[in-house]
Amino acid sequence: MPAQFRTLQDRLHHQDMTLGEKLRQISWSYLLLIAVVATVGFCMLYSAANGQWDPWADRQVVRFGVGVLAMIGLAVLNIRVYLRYAYVFYAFALVLLVAVDVRGVIGMGAQRWIDFGFIRLQPSELMKIALMLTLARYFHGLSIDEIGRPSKLVAPMLLTFVPVALILKQPDLGTALMLVMAGGIVFFAAGVRIWKFVLLLAGGLAAVPVAWGMLHDYQRNRVLTFVNPERDPLGAGYHILQSKIALGSGGVFGRGFMQGTQSHLNFLPEKQTDFIFTMLAEEFGMVGGLTLLALYTLIVIFGLVIALRCRHHFGRLLALGLTANFFLYVFINIAMVMGLIPVVGVPLPLISYGGTVMLTLMCGFGVVQCVNVHRDVQLGRGGGDP
Repeated sequence: MPAQFRTLQDRLHHQDMTLGEKLRQISWSYLLLIAVVATVGFCMLYSAANGQWDPWADRQVVRFGVGVLAMIGLAVLNIRVYLRYAYVFYAFALVLLVAVDVRGVIGMGAQRWIDFGFIRLQPSELMKIALMLTLARYFHGLSIDEIGRPSKLVAPMLLTFVPVALILKQPDLGTALMLVMAGGIVFFAAGVRIWKFVLLLAGGLAAVPVAWGMLHDYQRNRVLTFVNPERDPLGAGYHILQSKIALGSGGVFGRGFMQGTQSHLNFLPEKQTDFIFTMLAEEFGMVGGLTLLALYTLIVIFGLVIALRCRHHFGRLLALGLTANFFLYVFINIAMVMGLIPVVGVPLPLISYGGTVMLTLMCGFGVVQCVNVHRDVQLGRGGGDP
């Protein structure tokens, strides 16, 4: 082995790489792919505003630019910082969730934001990163035998369900479901046996009647509308019916950029946020929709490859959890607008308009990039060298 290569390997193992070496380890192809999808989002927001950059596209471009800088900064950060301060970040996100209940701003019928004056922050989005960090940190410190003990699963289950309960109170069913599913994927990847998931699922199904009674009226209406959208075509079923009309009217190749009738005649609601995929499908047809899905698939594959290449358990779980979180964004939003699941208000990542979602997504990509940069670092269970 050449001496120069051994030196680089030593630097990777002992984590004393220079900034230039870390920048070279960043997957720029991954970033380029993310930028391509974000550019599609800029174009759709431009179309949603009838050929105007204001009020959505220009702000989204700025947020993405800030997000890219944050992504690079987080990518070159020492990965031991994430390992050591995972619980601190989780506590900070949890405090913000509690603060939402006390001093949160109400918007669209839900109390989900904190207004700091210069930015309106949605703490539930921060919790998606914080929970993945915390679960990866927790399971990194356990052996396979310890993970097999039910008593060792009490703490991570509490870490998962406490913020879920706070988010359900806002109420935000979509984000709560995403936390549960992404957390479950990390549990499974950490080595938790399948029979425990089956047992938990059985308990969840048994609790469905109780959960139904705890749902808000609008949440019950969403479920009933999912079963039969035509029951209230001008009320609760309006969104999904108009979405299906827009999807069908696009055909194979679409009506053309800025030529969609459902969106530009304002039949399609929330066209810049939750239902932006249907606007894209109407303007670019099935081909445009499948192309976007292919780009999303490539982003997920990049994240999975980074997770599999990582030599330490913390990085594998962290990259997998954040990639799963991104996948759930895509799956839930597209399934929702196609009428395959009830409407739960989950945006389409990198496409839908939204400040907190864009910045937290980019920060999540930055942490995944950090795992890639430090994939050969040796980490002990306590965060130090083994």
